[in-house]
Parts: sequence; structure tokens; C-alpha cells
Amino acid sequence: MRLYLASTSPARLQTLRSAGIEPVAVPPGVDEEALVEAHEAASGPLDAPEMVQLLARAKAEALIGAEPGGEPLDGLILGGDSAFLTGGRIHGKPHRPDVARERWHAQNGGHGQLWSGHWLIDHRGGEVHGAVGRADVATVRFAALDDSEIDAYVDTGEPLLVAGAFTIDSLGGPFIRSVEGDPSTVVGLSLSTLRDLVRELGFAWPDLWNRG
Repeated sequence: MRLYLASTSPARLQTLRSAGIEPVAVPPGVDEEALVEAHEAASGPLDAPEMVQLLARAKAEALIGAEPGGEPLDGLILGGDSAFLTGGRIHGKPHRPDVARERWHAQNGGHGQLWSGHWLIDHRGGEVHGAVGRADVATVRFAALDDSEIDAYVDTGEPLLVAGAFTIDSLGGPFIRSVEGDPSTVVGLSLSTLRDLVRELGFAWPDLWNRG
């Protein structure tokens, strides 16, 4: 069973590869900020699980009918999104060093919730046969960093492109004290949740294994 990943996230790609799955990564081309703004203008503010599910579904559905290699997608399409909730505020990717630095000073030595949304579409034979989705959460507790560590980490550029301005599987790993929940949720893709969704669509998890 081929898995199509509607994401350009290297972390999600590596997480799947480590689990024995070599997905076909296809950029979804979704304007996330515009989509969230439009939804909130029409229906009111989104909480963290609602937001990540809205974006995960949009990314997956953006691939319906796509033919990146000249052939229709034949398999399962996975969309994912992540957001970090701390201090009562939802944070996505900081993008700028000053924003990343500010967030680290706010969460330093504290904790927050990393929400990951998942939307999985059964797209066998180039047609939609069903779809399921779910958001999952993990609580992340941070070590207490001094200013020089925060500055050095921000200067690497890594925290600029990840929700919450941190990673667990790369340079940011030593700054995480503990994780409560599925650790892969913090990377942006809960493998245990994905397995549940695969089974809900009537498939077995080993059906996706295609790496030696």
C-alpha cells in the first residue's frame, strides 16, 4: 500500500522512514494562514486541536486528483499539521529569530502541549473511498536554558521552522526534560494515531511497510 505524504516536513518524512515506510512526499500548496483566517472570520476562533485538524484535512484533500508523476495517486493520502499551546496561546512556526527567542524565554523551564493533526484518505485507484482523522497531543517539559544556549540555538536556524520553536529529534533534543504522550507526536506525526487511522479504514499497519 503506497502512502502519499501531503507535507514537505523533513521530520515527518524521517519519522515514517524510521517506521519502515517510504512515502511519496507531495507538497500540498495550502496557504495555511489564509485558510485559518477565513475559517475564523466565518465561524469564530479555533482552538489548537481544531486548527491542526482543519489544516491537516486541507493538506490531504489538496492532493485529491493530483497526478505528480503523470499518474493518479493510488493508495493512502496523509495530511498533518502541528501547533504548540503554551501560556494559553497557540504557536506555529516562528519564522523570525526574534520571535523564536521571545518564545524560548517564555517557555524556558516550563511546559506546553504539542498538538498534531492527522487526516487520512483512502484514495485507491485514484478515487476517494473514505477518510478519517484525529488530533493527538503530547505534553513537553523544557529544561532551564541560559541566555547563551537560547541564543546559540536560535542562531542555528532550526527553531525558526518548527511549531513551538523546538525539536525533539535534532539539536533541540537536549533541551527537553520529558514528554508525556506519544513522542512522535512532538515531531508532528503520531505513529500510534496513524496506525489507528489506517486500521479504521480497514487496512493493516504492515501493509504500509516498504523499506528494507
